[in-house]
Amino acid sequence: MTPESRALCVDLDGTLLRSDILYESLLALLARNPLYLFLIPFWLLGGKAAVKRQLASRVTLPAETLPYDERVLEILRSTTQRPRVLCTASDQILVQPIADHLGLFDEVIASDGQTNLSGRNKGDALAQRFGERGFDYMGNGRVDLLVWARAGGAIVVNNGAQLARDAGRQTEVLAHLPSQNGGLMTWIKALRVYQWLKNLLVLVPLLTAHRFLDPASLIDAGIAFLAFGLCASGVYLLNDLLDLTPDRMHPRKRRRPFAAGTLPLLHGLLVAPLITLMGFALALLCSVEFAVVLLCYYVMTLSYSLQLKRIVMIDVVLLAALYTVRIIGGTVAIGSELSFWLLAFSMFVFLSLAMLKRYTELASALANGKQLAQGRGYSVADLPLVQSLGAAAGYIGVLVFALYINSPESLELYRHPKVLWLLCPMLLYWISRMWIVAHRGNMHDDPIVFAATDRGSQVVIALCVLIVLAAI
Repeated sequence: MTPESRALCVDLDGTLLRSDILYESLLALLARNPLYLFLIPFWLLGGKAAVKRQLASRVTLPAETLPYDERVLEILRSTTQRPRVLCTASDQILVQPIADHLGLFDEVIASDGQTNLSGRNKGDALAQRFGERGFDYMGNGRVDLLVWARAGGAIVVNNGAQLARDAGRQTEVLAHLPSQNGGLMTWIKALRVYQWLKNLLVLVPLLTAHRFLDPASLIDAGIAFLAFGLCASGVYLLNDLLDLTPDRMHPRKRRRPFAAGTLPLLHGLLVAPLITLMGFALALLCSVEFAVVLLCYYVMTLSYSLQLKRIVMIDVVLLAALYTVRIIGGTVAIGSELSFWLLAFSMFVFLSLAMLKRYTELASALANGKQLAQGRGYSVADLPLVQSLGAAAGYIGVLVFALYINSPESLELYRHPKVLWLLCPMLLYWISRMWIVAHRGNMHDDPIVFAATDRGSQVVIALCVLIVLAAI
């Protein structure tokens, strides 16, 4: 048979899709209710096909948001003279809506809850349907070698030259489309290393306790910084894996590596717990007490990612608490005493920044003609209230600092405490400016990250440090 007369059979996971429906459906289910994790071992007793059916019957994956490989779509669009078949080991319940959405397939062959249509089973099904060598097959994995052994031609997608050579030993290789998965820079983006800027808060106690010249304290604070960074990156990975569908509906978050399909979901599921454990191992090098603080931070962050970020006001209070926990962690790491004034100041200021983050999300939703912030409990009607609450919290934070200046603690720590009054107008200016920037629609990132890259904020931070040093 000539290629023009053979059916073109296309795999779904890793081929047509830059993702995997099994992991997509598993993560969607766990995002809805993590307790389903305890049912999966019982589902496995029925076999892999049964697990896929159990997952498929409980979740919905919007076909229009999934990350398709444009190269495969182009081949399908240009192939109109022969049958085009979507043939996959994913469950029929989830596969059929994808085929209907694309409108490029004449037939769908998929797992049915009893037979897992992968490898040899897929090869047998296609050979029975189209005859030996009566079809070309487009796949991406070594398990597809069993299918290519029955196919008239092979199109190798998203894999290396070695698989293409191995496929060539089974049948004629018609085309090879190498992998477009991301490398090191993509992983750095997925780990959100730039968000480690927030963990610089663990260094604040070094400054307030006047121990920034103590080598032992510097080492402990450095370890704390790395531990928080690794732990935070582990949570960011998990959050991105659980938020695949909401992220794909967001104009900016849809470019995140897992949502865009530039990193395999399985790799994320493996790396997330690994780097989290590395963070806790570092924490234990510092002290058991610091490891306990880091554990509290992890539990709070995980609770936020899984559920609490969807609950109005609880989400912003928890965000503010997470910033404050970083300061507590830095204090515990260097063995200093917790300051009531520092904790009160940080809680109000970071509540203002958390509200600012929600404000920018709502403003973005309004600009895109939406009434709700995706994955949050707020509507655009809440914008004025969020703005007033956030600005008020910031100003209260400055008031707390002003009261601290004349406190016994301040008089004991600083030789020139009155110099600290210069910080009040600086902080009032900075908080007001941040809200004005957001109100004008010019804040497109997390407020903390924005402050670290904004020239005006950098000048304010530098001046504040100089004022504190002058007061010591």
